Amino acid sequence: MKGTVRSDAWRPLVLVRLGALFLLAAVLAGVFYTYGAARTLNRLVRGNSLVWLSVTPDDARLSASMRLALRDPTSAVTPGEFAWRSIASGFEAAELPVIAGGAEVDRISLARVDPNRFRFLVRNRPSTDRVLDDWMTALGAALVINGSYFAHDGLPDTPFVSAGIQMGPRTYQAKHGAFVASAGSARIHDLANQDWRTVLRGADDAMVSYPLLVTSDGAARVTADRRWLANRSFVGQDGDGRIVLGTTADAFFSLERLAGFLRAAPLGLTLALNLDGGPVASQGIALNGFRRSTCGRYELSTRGDQLTLLTPLFLERARCWEMPIVLAVLPR
Repeated sequence: MKGTVRSDAWRPLVLVRLGALFLLAAVLAGVFYTYGAARTLNRLVRGNSLVWLSVTPDDARLSASMRLALRDPTSAVTPGEFAWRSIASGFEAAELPVIAGGAEVDRISLARVDPNRFRFLVRNRPSTDRVLDDWMTALGAALVINGSYFAHDGLPDTPFVSAGIQMGPRTYQAKHGAFVASAGSARIHDLANQDWRTVLRGADDAMVSYPLLVTSDGAARVTADRRWLANRSFVGQDGDGRIVLGTTADAFFSLERLAGFLRAAPLGLTLALNLDGGPVASQGIALNGFRRSTCGRYELSTRGDQLTLLTPLFLERARCWEMPIVLAVLPR
């Protein structure tokens, strides 16, 4: 009859909505399966999800230093003036300016530590619910810096030893470096001609990472895209056996540029190993009244010719990002 509505006219709309709900549930289930339920839930609750967004070389979401690095990826970069400050016996801190074109374009927070007076721990927390300050408090650490690479589930993505327990992949090709700490010692090993299994055997705490930025023979081992810019962290070793740790304030450096800068900087490094970079690259110090906190923010990568920026899904945060893997320094 004209003007009437069939009693079952609502069914297509309900079916469409049910289908959308099932699709959303399937997507969420896939995300939880891929990234780990606890880790995914934590990210959603804390609002710290990150997504890759396409950007241009002059995009305002990039820092001024990143835009400069993209315009001129090969110009000379020199270290500015700096001085080591003694915080405790065997523990020093410094801020190393990075100079390009006569102006400061980045700054590296440095610490230099004597392994005879301080011990080193490598720790992993897959649930990703600890930021820098949380780790400092939980470990009672004088220093915490982010560690090596981790997988989507927050577990180590490279061979790893924590408190004598081996973690990470059992089958792995490693040709760059490993940081290894045991009772009374800490050092970096070049894995170009060593098997990582042998190097990590008997270690209390250790992690394999890449690339090796400074090599004992001066050979360059970095082959990454020059457009891959990020906040960076590294662990190095100088000629006196002291461990040097550094984290950048900005994301001016590609890995190749950072390697060249560290080789030229007056740090006396004989070896330097890159750690994970991007928003996770953070460093904190709390010792004898001295406090410092450096939090990562940026990572710029490439998808073919397209630049992509790792961007918070929700509002930008001022605090440091969660750190699944850390390297900590504690007094002996």
